[in-house]
Amino acid sequence: MANTSQSQKRARQADARFEINKARRSRIRTYLRKVEEAIASGDAEVAKAALIEVQPELARGVSKGVLHKNTASRKMSRLASRVKSLTA
Repeated sequence: MANTSQSQKRARQADARFEINKARRSRIRTYLRKVEEAIASGDAEVAKAALIEVQPELARGVSKGVLHKNTASRKMSRLASRVKSLTA
């Protein structure tokens, strides 16, 4: 347990940030799952629309510090190539 008032406050802040970041990660994963499901179903139009929706969510995750920049970039690249292969 935290001893000083400052460390107690930091512990409270850490708990609050954890909850916020958990919600953000969950939201990002939901959008990623929508793209994955659209790709699995083979519907190129739905997959393309879902890909457009997930892009700002990934960027927001990077700007908020939930995801590393390269991780988001890698996910976007791989999803985009898979969606592109549906239309080809």
